[in-house]
Amino acid sequence: MRFTSLIIELIRARPRLVVWIVVLFQAALWLILPMLLYRSPPDDLATVLAYGREYQVGTDLGPPLAFWLADIAFRAAGNHLFGVYLLTQLCAVATFWTLYLLARSVVGGQQAVLAVLLTLTVAAFAAPGVEFGPLVLARPLWALLLMHTWQLIGQDRRNAWFAWSIEAGLLLLTTSAAIGLLLLVAAFALATPRGRRMLMSFDPLFALLVIVVLALPYLVWFARADTVALPHWPAIAELSARALHGAALLGGLLAAMSGVVLLVALNSGRFDRNAEEAPIIYRPPVDPLARDFVYFFAIAPALAGSLIAGLFDLGGVVGGAGIALMMTGLAAVVATGDLVRLRRQRLLRSIWAAAVVAPAFVVIAMTLFLPWASSAEVATSLPAKDIARFFGDSFERRTSQRLRAVTGDAQLASLITLNSGRPHLFLDATPERTPWLTLAKFNETGGVVVWRASTTESTPPVDIAQRFPGLVPEVPQVFERLVNGRQPLLRIGWAIVRPKTP
Repeated sequence: MRFTSLIIELIRARPRLVVWIVVLFQAALWLILPMLLYRSPPDDLATVLAYGREYQVGTDLGPPLAFWLADIAFRAAGNHLFGVYLLTQLCAVATFWTLYLLARSVVGGQQAVLAVLLTLTVAAFAAPGVEFGPLVLARPLWALLLMHTWQLIGQDRRNAWFAWSIEAGLLLLTTSAAIGLLLLVAAFALATPRGRRMLMSFDPLFALLVIVVLALPYLVWFARADTVALPHWPAIAELSARALHGAALLGGLLAAMSGVVLLVALNSGRFDRNAEEAPIIYRPPVDPLARDFVYFFAIAPALAGSLIAGLFDLGGVVGGAGIALMMTGLAAVVATGDLVRLRRQRLLRSIWAAAVVAPAFVVIAMTLFLPWASSAEVATSLPAKDIARFFGDSFERRTSQRLRAVTGDAQLASLITLNSGRPHLFLDATPERTPWLTLAKFNETGGVVVWRASTTESTPPVDIAQRFPGLVPEVPQVFERLVNGRQPLLRIGWAIVRPKTP
């Protein structure tokens, strides 16, 4: 007797419901997890908020849109990180829902669900869960851009031009990789007869006008900025090392796809003696142009992003792994065929659930157990609220004024900017990165200088003492992490620069 699970029947009868269930489950997981475990924002999120608080048209970190939205979400939640975590998950939900709509137009609703499920296993390892920033915001914009690109080229829907132009302009305001991504879209359009026919009209000119209007302020700032340095071409002697670096980045992308490879391999019918009993997920025949579209955007962003990152010695794939691997799941489904037999259903469900949930268990283990096994510090265990409250209150008690700026150790200073008063961040070692404040202005308005203290001595580091002569240090303040483990208590040396004007 043939057994078909309830999940298979739901995929056949209610594909959209299945998509919403799995996508909202992952979003809820990564919304609840940081609220329970994180005492400080992960990675560079505090810096993102510090930059967003200034509402600059552009900074050395790139276009401004992600920073503005992060600050708006933070303020809307009453200066609480919950707003930013929620914004991150809204971006994730929008990405996967848009991917489902795109996949549905290519392979039908039932197999589109499989594409989303496979992509979730990739995103769990390749894309950040809660670290909102340009790479997170770019993912739903790129998904929308791909969907409307297919509507323009593959379905000849001219009414998609306006949405396409808006998304392209917002992408330019989000990530520096937007120009390269748009060039990939243009290359595919020029390489296909239907794409060239689409471009032979006035609609692209109007779309270009909308894009320029949206991105013009940032483009003007970029042309005038002195702090933004374009990457230099490597010397001949460096090419081999750069090639190895690019290959390593590409290998990391392939490793992130291991969940998809494992699921496809386990579903293979080569060793299945009862292949005729496996339930089948049908789809209509795929348009050859749609097949080329899916394969191109599943391969080109990953290869181009790894090549450029290796050539210019960048830290990560250009555009981020989330964009580079966004079409991987759909490409695997397209390559499978019109009939997808789901074999070993219980095993596939277990492997998929493990792949999606495994990163959450890694975060839990690192937060609770890593401090006992290693001396490495877990950044999210720092008591951000206590640190920000202490230095904000101390400055106000000493000067009868609210804290307006903070400098010194970049990580600690960015955490203090989360204070309810939202002081400015000033990077005294690289002041060109924080153009909204200068050393002279900082000394005039006053602020707090912080550094890490290894002992109870309050002597500031030599570089800070040179930039702030006459600095009178206070007794280092001690804070406890979420889990101290084998690490010593967190000691923060600090000093107050009193304001010169009332």
